[in-house]
Amino acid sequence: MFRRRRRAEEETAPVVAGVGERPAAPTRTSGPWDAQEAYPEAERVDLGGLLLPVGPRFEIQLSVTGDHIDGAIVLVEESALRVQALAAPKRSGIWDEVRAEIAREVTAAGGTVQEQEGPFGAELAARVPPAPGETPQPVRYLGVDGPRWLLRAVISGRAALDSTAAEILENVVRDIVVVRGDEPMPPRETIHLRLPAEARQAMEQQAMEQQAGAQEEFRPFERGPEITETR
Repeated sequence: MFRRRRRAEEETAPVVAGVGERPAAPTRTSGPWDAQEAYPEAERVDLGGLLLPVGPRFEIQLSVTGDHIDGAIVLVEESALRVQALAAPKRSGIWDEVRAEIAREVTAAGGTVQEQEGPFGAELAARVPPAPGETPQPVRYLGVDGPRWLLRAVISGRAALDSTAAEILENVVRDIVVVRGDEPMPPRETIHLRLPAEARQAMEQQAMEQQAGAQEEFRPFERGPEITETR
């Protein structure tokens, strides 16, 4: 199931091909993967900028800012994973500075934050109030620097504290493939996503059926039943 949710965020740089210069990327034995790497086969939904793993109990929602889909949310039972791919400079990662900014924002919002080592390296364990005056909720902020991109992930709900529930969502992150593309992008610009083909076809079919229904109902030159208005 695909739904749209509204939200915002930001972040990458140009690719120069053919000069024998390949963007430096961390050596990884597991994902998230770059689309140009040899990555293992898995069931994934094609969102354009991300190939997102799917599972039988997953519900996937899409996060929309303006006219662009900029992130995806995976819901599994009582847990949620929100992922975004951001552009990054060719020669350096940006997770360190993005992580520091998140820590400042959480603190400014009245929450608490602590840096810790996670399965993907340094991450943030935070408690963030959903709204002013409300009880802070546990949240984990993860980030992985890839070649010219940063994959940012936010785990909330039960998986923010329960390691068993967290493992399901961490495995989703491990199986994600980032499709950066070759177009120049400024650092931190969000790599936009798109609806998967089957969802686009379903929406187009629905729009055609609605349009056909409207045309059938609106026949200005066809005489129908006479109606007398009584005042």
